[in-house]
Order: sequence, then structure tokens, then C-alpha cells
Amino acid sequence: MTKSKSLTIATFLLLPIFVSGYHAHAAQCGNGPAGFETWKQQFAGEARAKGVGGNALSALMGASYAQATINADRSLHSFKLSLDQFMVKRGAAAVVARGRGMKQKNAALFASIEQRYGVPAGPLIAIWGMESAFGSQRGNQNMLSSIATLAYDCRRPEYFTDQLYAALKLIDRGTVAAGQRGSMHGEIGQTQFLPKTMLEYGVGNLESASGALTSTANFLKAHGWRAGAGYQPGEPNFAAIEAWNAAQVYQKAIAIMGRQIDGGG
Repeated sequence: MTKSKSLTIATFLLLPIFVSGYHAHAAQCGNGPAGFETWKQQFAGEARAKGVGGNALSALMGASYAQATINADRSLHSFKLSLDQFMVKRGAAAVVARGRGMKQKNAALFASIEQRYGVPAGPLIAIWGMESAFGSQRGNQNMLSSIATLAYDCRRPEYFTDQLYAALKLIDRGTVAAGQRGSMHGEIGQTQFLPKTMLEYGVGNLESASGALTSTANFLKAHGWRAGAGYQPGEPNFAAIEAWNAAQVYQKAIAIMGRQIDGGG
């Protein structure tokens, strides 16, 4: 739902319950990597008590403080741009041009997805292009290190603690490997899902185009997408796009590019 790239959905949404006992570390904003190893030990103890298995705990103990993730998290500038500036910066014209070809090339896949979920090709392709340049830029950061660092960090520890538990659950299940690579905030796959979103809405392999696009359609349907309804601002399905990403310029860009890919003006 991630390049300092646009953060998928929930990166902008706050607030699951933070695990008790970690506020003291999180509150020391700017403590940097010095306390990370101690924090991991404490977190692992809590996680073990909550039933997290040995494979996931071993992966957690192998996680490193991700300074690159912190640097990216502190420099999210593109969402402060105007809509026109944002679309130029993100290469909207190129996404639309290539996206039309992708729609034609994968016509059977998009027809199947629309039949099942009611979501047309345009907005899915716009998200696909914006999130990972159609799967070509999925990030090369260690997913678990990125998410553990953000759970330890002071800025959004509650939110990323929730994501960390989801990541550990995915590792326990064997759905993702301990060394899974992703983007700066731990987003993975061709449409860049965070772990909790993957747990809740993932369908198949998110590293494949079909799995990622199907999962994205599943997310949108679960957030109120209605087959046949419009998805521009003010229309019923725009609310589902708002659920995908909380940045208004991103929402509007997806709606505009989706309409253009689907054949609108």
C-alpha cells in the first residue's frame, strides 16, 4: 500500500494499540541506534508471550537498525506539492501511456478481477505504476529491519508495532521469508502492501502482478468499492481510493490517471 515513495495506505494512518512497556524507549526521540538491541530483546520477550514462534523471533533478533529508513521517513516532501507538481514529479504521463499498454496486454487478468471485485483496470494500473513502476521498483531494504526500526522509533511506534507483529506472523506462517526485501517503510510486492494489510487483504503472491493486482482489488472492495460506480472525487468509489492512501494529492492522481487509462479525458 512505498523510492522515498508514496507510502501505502496505512503508512499515513495512525494508531493501533502500542505494546505496553515500550513507551520509555519510544519517547526518547532521537536516541538513534544506541538502544535498538536492548529494545529488540524486550520486544522479543513480549512477542514470545503473545505466541510468536521461534523462526520469527530469530528473524527479529537478526534485524538491524535501518538508518536509511529513518532518513526517508524524515524527508517525505512529495506530498506537500500541488497536484500538478506531484503528477509531474511522479511521471503521471508515462504511467498512463505505459498503463494503457499494460491494460491491453493483461486484458484477461483485468477482466477476471473486475468480474470478481468490481474494480476496473484503470485505478489498479495507476496504483501499480505509482507504487512500483509496474513491479520494477520494489525496494531493496530488509523488510523486517525497516519495520522494527520504525516500531522502535519515536514518530509512530504504535502504528509500526502493529505492523511488526503482522510481519512476525507472516514469517511464522512461511508466507514471507525472514530476509524479505521491500521499500523504505517495509512495503512489499508489486503494489507495496505493508504486513498488516497483506495479512488482511493479500490474495496469492504479492510479488507477482496477478497476486498484487488481485490483492489491491480485494482491498478496494473491502473498503466500499461498488461495481459500476464512479471513482473520481465526489463519486462513491473515491472513498476506497482515500482508504488506500491518506495523501490527497496521491488520491486525486490515482483517480485522474485511472480515468485516463480507462479511456476517459
